[in-house]
Amino acid sequence: MGGTTKATVTEVEVAGRTVRLSSPDRVIFPQRGFTKADVFHYYLAVGDGIMRALRDRPTTLQRFPEGIEGEAFFSKRVPARGVPPWVSTAQITFPSGRTAAELCPTDLAHVAWAAQMGTVVFHPWPVRAADTDSPDELRVDLDP
Repeated sequence: MGGTTKATVTEVEVAGRTVRLSSPDRVIFPQRGFTKADVFHYYLAVGDGIMRALRDRPTTLQRFPEGIEGEAFFSKRVPARGVPPWVSTAQITFPSGRTAAELCPTDLAHVAWAAQMGTVVFHPWPVRAADTDSPDELRVDLDP
């Protein structure tokens, strides 16, 4: 008789919010053996620095739900379902004129939630949510 395997889910308190972490043992970086839980807790450990980069900025998420060697995609919009009610978004407009409600981290729980969604790379806009038409910084992205 067949059955279903229930995925492991834990709840972690982050910035006064409860963040669910499902499948914490899923391997994200196979060469090093780092799991989804490792990535999640890494972002918590570097919380001050990552929040300096992301706070109040619309942020595109580069997600690797099956691990770094699997297929990746850019998530420009917060999903329509399954999102905690406390997740903040910012309305952004692309050069094409299309719009999106993009993740806008206001605290470290937002980063943890994104890590739970398989995010490995965060791409913040050079604007703040309060004025998405006025860049307030210049960033240079040096990829190795």
